[in-house]
Amino acid sequence: MKLFAVIASMLFSTQVLAKPFVYCSEGSPTAFNPQVTTDGTSNNASAHTIYERLVDFKYGTTKIVPKLAKSWKVSKDRKTYTFTLRKGVKFHTTKYFTPTRELNADDVLFSFNRQWDKKHPYHKVSGGHYEYFTGMDMNNLITKIEKVGPYTVKIVLASPEAPFIANMAMSFMSILSKEYADQLTKKGEMEKIDNFPVGTGPFVYKKYKKDTIIRFTRNESYWGPKAKVDKLVFSITPDPSVRYQKLKTNECHLIIEPSPADLTAMKANSNLVVMQGAGLNVGYLAMNTQKKPFDNINVRRAINHALNKKSYVDAIYLGNAMVAKNPLPPTIWSYNKKVKDYAYNVKKAKSLLKKAGYPNGFETEIWTLPVTRPYNPNGKKMGEMMQADLAKIGIKVKLVTYDWPTYLKKAREGSHQLIQLGWTGDNGDPDNFLNVLLGCTGVKSGSNVARWCNKKFNDLITKAKLTTVKKSRVALYEKAQKIFKKDAPWAPIAHSIIFRAMSKNVKGYKIDPLGGDIFRTVELR
Repeated sequence: MKLFAVIASMLFSTQVLAKPFVYCSEGSPTAFNPQVTTDGTSNNASAHTIYERLVDFKYGTTKIVPKLAKSWKVSKDRKTYTFTLRKGVKFHTTKYFTPTRELNADDVLFSFNRQWDKKHPYHKVSGGHYEYFTGMDMNNLITKIEKVGPYTVKIVLASPEAPFIANMAMSFMSILSKEYADQLTKKGEMEKIDNFPVGTGPFVYKKYKKDTIIRFTRNESYWGPKAKVDKLVFSITPDPSVRYQKLKTNECHLIIEPSPADLTAMKANSNLVVMQGAGLNVGYLAMNTQKKPFDNINVRRAINHALNKKSYVDAIYLGNAMVAKNPLPPTIWSYNKKVKDYAYNVKKAKSLLKKAGYPNGFETEIWTLPVTRPYNPNGKKMGEMMQADLAKIGIKVKLVTYDWPTYLKKAREGSHQLIQLGWTGDNGDPDNFLNVLLGCTGVKSGSNVARWCNKKFNDLITKAKLTTVKKSRVALYEKAQKIFKKDAPWAPIAHSIIFRAMSKNVKGYKIDPLGGDIFRTVELR
């Protein structure tokens, strides 16, 4: 009996002291609601853990599968989508909210109407800014969101939209709890909905200590297969070298964006596994075309000629990337191979500056990326190399940066002159790059940081959304890329390979082609 008691005690202690799965992330989330964020850091901390959408991408692919909607129908004119919701889906129970009902159509209407309806009581909460929703013109595309029954929702569009279902799987279309929102309204605490989250996903939010740690627990009431780990921790670690050290000492089980300089040593370590995959991404230097002198096409072309992009790929990515010439990565359909890049040519750059009226150059600022991203592993170093390149043609550059949430906020407002940014595709559709990052609606929403609105370009990408004939869409997107190249609102820099490093006992993790880190199938063995 005594031996049995000892064994039972040991087993109990093992359960209580079970190690959480620790993920070393690269930055702090800007909020815990994907309706009001756009960055991958925030998506990992909310969209891929706490929340779910009506449809989803099959893990590790861009294939659309049912999620909170078990099925959907599309009308013959491709303008009406009717979603049938899954029954038995429970919202999270937290310290600050206990649900009394399961998910239904009211939650879907609340989640979409908050972004779509300017008169909605929650529309102005947290500033009323929905960068994805407006940047993709969803506010004009959608004409009606209707509750057909307790578990049926109808969405009517103004015109056919080829990528609509793929867009519905994106993070900003996550479903929030209307019951929770109503409770916050009664308490006069509406702004808490964006930072004290309640979703239906595989993990429940527990605690966040700014710039330090985020804690989650497994959702034991999850409607589908439960997460394999009972506790999940995000250890916020901006420095990639520190992330590597934590991985080696088992303080972290998986790290995001290892430094290219550490990859060789990681691969040689028998206790570690390094995964890699083709990145659906682009890193770029955007020029604010609404500010002088970047409203001048010759200045923009001069900067494109002045930047030695191959040297950045060699020194910063250590060859784990390819030089970019288009705003689309070559791994996405409709990439235009025939587009000719601006060659590195200092003499040509000086000539174009002189033509623009700046024979002696000018002074400006480059905002350098403050976090490690797949499309730019070292913003500061890249900024220094850009600074040196532009000095050769007389442009004197001051390097500026901010913490990540401030950087994104000020970029959205158009406070910058030159800014390093990048993008990882959300749904595998070219529209997600060309429309969101360069469309005219993106200027107003803030996703188009070049603040470039070209009517010919915009007409082409708008027309491409109206047809489901892929061949026609390809032709339109290829023409759009030619206009982009000619007008040069960016200097595209690189398309990188994605890397993740982890302990060898981590199982069930896949590289997500859309850039997310997803932990619902991950376990420690």
